[in-house]
Amino acid sequence: MKELLWDKTLSVDVPEIDQDHRRLLELFNRLGHAAEEGEPQASIEAIMDELISCTDWHFRHEERLMERYGYPGLPAHQAEHQDLLASGKALQQQLQRSGAPPSAREIAFLEHWLTGHIYGADMAMGGYLAETMPS
Repeated sequence: MKELLWDKTLSVDVPEIDQDHRRLLELFNRLGHAAEEGEPQASIEAIMDELISCTDWHFRHEERLMERYGYPGLPAHQAEHQDLLASGKALQQQLQRSGAPPSAREIAFLEHWLTGHIYGADMAMGGYLAETMPS
């Protein structure tokens, strides 16, 4: 299983957002290890549930900061959050229906789901917030 490791390339230069991202990476890695090691389906589903719940909380956290500091890209960023959360929940429901652990393809989807957003929309938002928020 590919493990996602935190490094400076994932930093958006906003410590509280970086902390959230580290937590999401940790959950992604736990999910992959649980699937690879054949943990019980209930454990895998619990980790997936925590990943989705933490992602939802994290997105709301980012949106509060963007609103508070007047980020001009807020509407587009919120729309991306909604799409990402919907696709994550759809995968979660699919895994629950199948009763099978996530496949390598589904893990790759989640990896892109997580890192694609950080490397894309979050970098632009982070640059804005890092300049706008008080130190």
